[in-house]
Amino acid sequence: MSQNMNIMIVGVGGQGTLLTSRILGNLAIAQGYDVKVSEVHGMSQRGGSVVTYVKYGEKVYSPVISEGEADIILAFETLEAFRYIGYLKKDGKILINTQQIDPMPVITGAVRYPEGIIEKIKATGARVFEVDALAAAARAGNAKAVNVVMLGVLAAQTDIDKDKWLAAVEQTVPPKFLELNKKAFELGYSL
Repeated sequence: MSQNMNIMIVGVGGQGTLLTSRILGNLAIAQGYDVKVSEVHGMSQRGGSVVTYVKYGEKVYSPVISEGEADIILAFETLEAFRYIGYLKKDGKILINTQQIDPMPVITGAVRYPEGIIEKIKATGARVFEVDALAAAARAGNAKAVNVVMLGVLAAQTDIDKDKWLAAVEQTVPPKFLELNKKAFELGYSL
């Protein structure tokens, strides 16, 4: 591999963007790549927008992904997908969990949740993959496993063996949550 891979993970606080970036980082390290992982924007409080960057390749100098540089955006929430679509490369792909989580201005009634977001994203020319990861996470046993469902969706679109992905999940996820997350990954992989 001569070219770096730039992956953005976007969601809201409490959706597991940091755990997901650690799993991806561990996977890339296990493949022998130079890896940089960074939480660039975000609030640790639930509900705030959170973005993490994972860059890997033969040599990576900076963890930051600029506008128009992301090969893949892994979006755990619809509005967050729309918020960061400008970071996607012209030929990039965006994997979107169709879940909608109301941000504070919607909760307070100041604004309404925007309609037609996925259609607007498709209008940019992006390669869009829509997934109801919330339903799959609930089937796995916990609605909070959306992040690992989405990781499974991503894994199915790569040429990295599924067992290597599962090994990265096992290496990163705390033991008491491991079986749930493995099930969530498998459900996402099958989507």
